[in-house]
Amino acid sequence: MTFPYQLIDLTHTLDPSTPTWDGGCGFEAFIHVDYKDCEYDTKFRIMKMRMNAGIGTHIDAPSHCFSNGKCIHELALDDVCLPCVVIDISPKAHERYSLSLEDIKQFEETYRPIQKGACVMVRTGWDRFWSEPEKYRNNHLFPSVSGDAAEILIKCGVKALGIDTLSSDRLEDGFIVHQAFLGAGLVLLENVAHLSKMPAVGGFIMALPLKIKDATEAPLRLVGLVNK
Repeated sequence: MTFPYQLIDLTHTLDPSTPTWDGGCGFEAFIHVDYKDCEYDTKFRIMKMRMNAGIGTHIDAPSHCFSNGKCIHELALDDVCLPCVVIDISPKAHERYSLSLEDIKQFEETYRPIQKGACVMVRTGWDRFWSEPEKYRNNHLFPSVSGDAAEILIKCGVKALGIDTLSSDRLEDGFIVHQAFLGAGLVLLENVAHLSKMPAVGGFIMALPLKIKDATEAPLRLVGLVNK
C-alpha cells in the first residue's frame, strides 16, 4: 500500500552552532564509548548529549509559564498531531514586524476560515539566517506575533502556534503570546524549519517531543504531512 502523504521535515538539525535565546548554545553530542573501546563482541559506539531543553526546533508546554499547566509528558497525541495552516508574512516581515489581525483577515479571505483544532504556522522567512546565529538572534529583534493576533487565534479554537523564529514574542514586547497561549493550555512551536514547503491549507503536522516527565520544553522532530 502506498503511503498517501508527502513527508516534509520541519526540523532544524541540532549542533553546537544552533542559535539560542541567550546566545550560548550549550549543545554537545559526544562519543562516550567508541567501537575500539567497547567490551562486547559486537562493537557499539555510545553517545551522550548535553543540552538545554528549549533549543532548536522545540515545543513549549503550558508549564513553561504556569506552574499548574500541563508538562510535556502530559500532552496527548491529539495536542500535537494536528491539521496545519501556514500564514505567510515573509514578503513584509522585518525585525519588528508582528503578525496582525489584518494578516489573519487577509488569509481567511484568500483561503478559508481557520479551522478549530488546527496548528497555525507563521512563516516569516527568518529561518534564512539560521546558519548565521548572531543574525538569527539579532539582539532579540525578529518577526513575531501581536497580542491581538494571538487572542483571535485562541478564539478561533486553534490548538498550537508555530513560528520560524526564536519565539512568537520579542523581548521588547514582553511575553504576551506565551501568556495567552500557554495560559489557555495550548502549545507553542519555535524555530520551525522549511515552512516554504508547506501549503497554506490542507496540510498536517506531527510535533513529537521526547516524552520527558515534568519537562516544560522539549526538542521536536517536527514533520509536515501533505496529501500526494
